[in-house]
Amino acid sequence: MSLETGAATGTAAAMDIDLDPARTAALAAVASVPPDTGVPKLARGRGLRLGARRIGYEVKQYFRAGDQVFFTFLFPVVMLAIFSVAFSGTGNIGTNPDGSGGISQAAFYLPGMMAAGILLSGVQNLAVDIATEKSDGTLKRLSGSPLPVISYFLGKAGQVLVTSIMQVILLLLCARFLFNVALPTEPSRWLTFAWVYLLGIVTAAVLGIALSAVPRTGKSATAVVIPVVLVLQFISGVYLSFTMLPEWLQNVASIFPLKWMAQGMRSVFLPESFEAAEQGGEWNLVGVAIALLVWAVIGMVLARVTFRWIRKDS
Repeated sequence: MSLETGAATGTAAAMDIDLDPARTAALAAVASVPPDTGVPKLARGRGLRLGARRIGYEVKQYFRAGDQVFFTFLFPVVMLAIFSVAFSGTGNIGTNPDGSGGISQAAFYLPGMMAAGILLSGVQNLAVDIATEKSDGTLKRLSGSPLPVISYFLGKAGQVLVTSIMQVILLLLCARFLFNVALPTEPSRWLTFAWVYLLGIVTAAVLGIALSAVPRTGKSATAVVIPVVLVLQFISGVYLSFTMLPEWLQNVASIFPLKWMAQGMRSVFLPESFEAAEQGGEWNLVGVAIALLVWAVIGMVLARVTFRWIRKDS
């Protein structure tokens, strides 16, 4: 076999092994640049197109990881089913003095599971995923490739958005058809749902990127991230009624974004009679918007400052 044939065979084999279509396209784009043009540059808009292609790759990788699918995608659905069945014998919540009215356990827990799903899809998913890729050398290899940074993050953000929307749809379908939860019919409530969801998922995603800098290795990522996420769920009105918590713990929970996501979701899915039980006696949607916007900005700054392709101490 000649040297030329061996080199061609090796190149073809390398291309077959590379399973990332965005990275492959980026390499092809650079290879097409004439050698006399100096430093190779991708065509304008190429980074966005590569990012869009990478979304599909990231989504496929996400659903190939069984543990990740269960603990981020299916976990809120499983918890909704557990709480709905376990507490069904206690009757409805918020009934009148004569025992009439109120809502089912499934209807009561649905807003909290929506908020928990946003947190899991953004914070837990990205923090563990990026920390693992940093530890196993994936990010180091990508940093040496012509794949733009914006393409990498567009792929991650797109994967979070796609899988989170699928999770929301699954939660709504389960609540409606398995537990007969009456969903809102007013357009204004669905409009509130849309902006709370979008602000929440953006905030969770940037915080997940920032939190990925904390674990020292991929193996320790779940041990670092999951306890943080779990504690926030217990103190933010996801698993326990927020009014059950002592006032000082409510104030602590109010510092973090999950409490505001859950409060915004309760304003969408719970009857108006439940508004009086909120902290301050109102849904306070202005406060929800401000808190999530502030945390989104904080997350973006932290992500920009802390993100590295490789750890400095590695």
